Amino acid sequence: MTEPNTRADAAWLDRYGPWVVVTGASDGIGRAFAHSLAEAGLNLVLVARREHELVELASQLTRDHGVEGLVVPVDLGCPTGVAELIARTSSLDVGLLVAAAGFGTSGRFLDAQVATELEMIAVNCGAVAALSHHFGSCFARRGRGGLVLMSSIVAFQGVPRAANYAATKAYVQTLAEGLREELAPLGVHVLACAPGPVDSGFGRRANMRLGGAATPAVVASKSLRALGRWGTVRPGFLSKLLGWSLALLPRWGRVRVMTGIMSGMTKHHA
Repeated sequence: MTEPNTRADAAWLDRYGPWVVVTGASDGIGRAFAHSLAEAGLNLVLVARREHELVELASQLTRDHGVEGLVVPVDLGCPTGVAELIARTSSLDVGLLVAAAGFGTSGRFLDAQVATELEMIAVNCGAVAALSHHFGSCFARRGRGGLVLMSSIVAFQGVPRAANYAATKAYVQTLAEGLREELAPLGVHVLACAPGPVDSGFGRRANMRLGGAATPAVVASKSLRALGRWGTVRPGFLSKLLGWSLALLPRWGRVRVMTGIMSGMTKHHA
């Protein structure tokens, strides 16, 4: 399957349309996915906490591409937020979920606020599981659809100074791999997107200094090109380079390498 690039892409409309749910759509990778999918003529359910940014994005996508945009401003770290999203989309024929909402932290785990670390698990893991279950069930009943779940290059080994974040992405990666095999016979495509550093708001919130970062547009483009073809995509040069080089090492060796990388990204910490 090729990457969607025009509003006349009937194959994408048939398999993944007419509605797509994009979480984390207010900025970064989620916003880039929204733009790419709107170009293919798909209507967007835009999900994030910041309503103002979502309203502006919906207006822009309608103006530029003639698609509909439904704004759902919820906090996916709360069960009520997940429930509201499911309720708001119950009458829509959704064919694709792009679960791009999430955040990271950095530094020593014992120095972190445990409430923040638990919130990260809720958003990065709990919400992804709940939405994958709900929309995966819907797609299985309709016999077509797709899930795009945001993994990371840190998902494949433990990562000191980002231990809990890496653990949440290991969950997403493993979930996507398993669901791909379970849902393929039911006509549902599942993709894990495992980028390296991305030039988005993520680094600022995680308090990391990112080098060699890919753009959100590249991540979205490469992911949509891979959907239905591969199980995992590693968009960006650094992600590919680390993936190839780390694959040659035993797990403890990968942890050692990532220790050095994270030390560089967090050396500005007090």
